[in-house]
Amino acid sequence: MAARLAQAWPGEVRVHDGPVREQLDAAWGAHDVVVCFLATGATVRLIAPLLVDKHTDPGVICVDEPGRFVVALTGGHDGGANDAARRIAALLGAQPVVTTATDSAGLPPLDGFGADLGFRLVDPAPVARVTRALLDGAGAVVVSDATWPVPPLPAGADPVRLVVSDRVEAAGDLVYRPPSLVVGVGASRGVTAEAVAAVVDAALAAGGLDAASVRALATVDVKADEDGILALAAARGWPLLTFPAEALAEEDVPTPSEVVRAAVGTPSVAEAAALRAAREAGRGADLVVPKQVTPTATAAVARLVPRGRLTIVGIGPGAEDLRTPRATAALRRASVVVGLDQYVEQVRHLLSPGARIVASVLGEEAKRAREAVELATAGHAVALIGSGDAGLYAMASPALELAGNDVDVEAVPGVTAALAASALLGAPLGHDHAYVSLSDLHTPWAVIADRLRAVAAADLVACLYNPRSRARIAQFDEALAILATNRPPGTPVGVVRDASRPGQHVHLTTLAALTADPSIVDMRSVVLVGSSRSRLAAGRMVTPREYAWLS
Repeated sequence: MAARLAQAWPGEVRVHDGPVREQLDAAWGAHDVVVCFLATGATVRLIAPLLVDKHTDPGVICVDEPGRFVVALTGGHDGGANDAARRIAALLGAQPVVTTATDSAGLPPLDGFGADLGFRLVDPAPVARVTRALLDGAGAVVVSDATWPVPPLPAGADPVRLVVSDRVEAAGDLVYRPPSLVVGVGASRGVTAEAVAAVVDAALAAGGLDAASVRALATVDVKADEDGILALAAARGWPLLTFPAEALAEEDVPTPSEVVRAAVGTPSVAEAAALRAAREAGRGADLVVPKQVTPTATAAVARLVPRGRLTIVGIGPGAEDLRTPRATAALRRASVVVGLDQYVEQVRHLLSPGARIVASVLGEEAKRAREAVELATAGHAVALIGSGDAGLYAMASPALELAGNDVDVEAVPGVTAALAASALLGAPLGHDHAYVSLSDLHTPWAVIADRLRAVAAADLVACLYNPRSRARIAQFDEALAILATNRPPGTPVGVVRDASRPGQHVHLTTLAALTADPSIVDMRSVVLVGSSRSRLAAGRMVTPREYAWLS
């Protein structure tokens, strides 16, 4: 099993040999996660003398002898054992065992709350107490300087206060520093790191701001090689961002200087650089500390307006095991879930406590897209769901038509109804094919008919979505007639209703037979009409790939 891990993840996994005690001693300080193919009792006794602090110890995982269970033993969050256990279990075909309380309750770990956003916990000491209160039903409320796309938390009658702030005076049950600040700096040639540090610290102190929330230093590009600025950035672990003078000259600042313009080509360096860098990282920026001046350096501080997240999630055709792990993770991370009511019901059990649900009925696609984009633009973590793949006849298109560049967008692909149906039928999509929706709610029927004629003339396999409703019958008949102009009556046709869902029905027929009796087709069906080359092979619908090997 160890060899399988090493083979699957070369360069990431090292297999230790020799006596177990010596292996552990060698691995303990050298690796992020230690995987022990031992009983948990034996592992506990071996690692006990090595444990020092959960924030610095590696994660420890146990795998039993037959490889049935992968147990995150210690360092579940800080040591990365929980995530590693799930990953290893997926590779070995085992069951991950994660027993940390927040994971079991579907809650985000408070010691890592907002870690994917760059949050830093000021004091970890109260985490255990606050987590206990949350698990006991106290609930939680997030108090923040701005709206960040944080994960959901349950409400309660006496909630704990999680404070997200860059202000030194902020107080709560737990306080997190977000990466919300950019410090702009200007300097004379030959400035020392000590001089830059002094003016930067003075600017932060003037605003009552914590240096832990600084995400970067920023300056004009002619100062990109200034040793004092570079040294301070390296010492503090802050990236240094530089901008052309002409770009900084476009910024509206409170204290422009013609002397500075004459020297470097822009009337402002510190204020303009802070604003420009903060705006590029967020969806807006405010100057919270104007330029502070010393004889050899200047500094100003800008605060960004956080960007929200819009994750467009394809939840698959219906079966639990055809929903991707990435989709499941995205749903659990979202603080707001927007979707068609029947699709929301399919995934409600996956949502984290405290997640807000915005459900609507069939026909309100434009409304769903608008609500999802508005909520994400306001700074929330939003999942907009669609069945199958959300980019195929689903919610991605209307949402992305509305979303601006002031919101972060991710698309999580899903298994489409066509792919689920194709797998049940055989391999009807083995060669070139076309997807056509027969719904004329948004596209005139004349346009759809022209597209069908093109599909027929090109002899493509036709995958028909939204084929036939109670009120829309003639269009399906006409679609079959158009396709029949370029393929024989015996062309195989597959009709799959409720693919992968309870009540699934798979029907293989021919173009002529379906034309004679199309009653088996409705809006919950996907119809795959073969090309002239499609055929049946051992009762399966196949479109030959027709490989031609060239020498």
